[in-house]
Amino acid sequence: MARYLSRWWDADATVLDVGAGYCSFINAVRARRRVAVDIHDQLERYAAPGVECIRASATDLDVLADRSFDVVFASNLLEHLSREDIRAALAEFRRVLRPGGRLILIQPNFRLRPGEYFDDYTHLTPLSDRSLADLLTVAGFTDLHVEPRFLPLTIRSRGGGLSVLIPFYLRLPWRPLAGQMLVVGRVARAGAETA
Repeated sequence: MARYLSRWWDADATVLDVGAGYCSFINAVRARRRVAVDIHDQLERYAAPGVECIRASATDLDVLADRSFDVVFASNLLEHLSREDIRAALAEFRRVLRPGGRLILIQPNFRLRPGEYFDDYTHLTPLSDRSLADLLTVAGFTDLHVEPRFLPLTIRSRGGGLSVLIPFYLRLPWRPLAGQMLVVGRVARAGAETA
């Protein structure tokens, strides 16, 4: 997946993974600087060499300087937050992004899989490709790229995971069983108008 998403940054980029969990994404990223953020205290255990680890909440990234990243990535994070916390997280993401920087979000898409969305008891806020795109616009992101059907709702299997099939799945012209979306927004460059 990191290879697929790398179209939005170059090798000299600084990439921040918020809610990094087991560091699956950030470990696979090729960039000058890679930073993983999560609230759990075992982050260093999962991070590859060269990945900086920071214990912090998505709603309070004060330890990170303004305009210090080219990319902020979060996967399956916002649905676990309240509406107020989502707004706070988006404000923090925008603050740490450089002008022209990209926010890349992968989220369960409530519109596609409403019957399963709350099967995860930790999901608090329903988000769809339409509502998340509107939310990013209100939060000051522009040039949105939205893929309502990005990945299956889950890529777990009894065989230990289907993640090896992701590159093939992403090449399909139509993605069956899709339940997750991809939404990418850009911070306006200096001097440019925001939406």
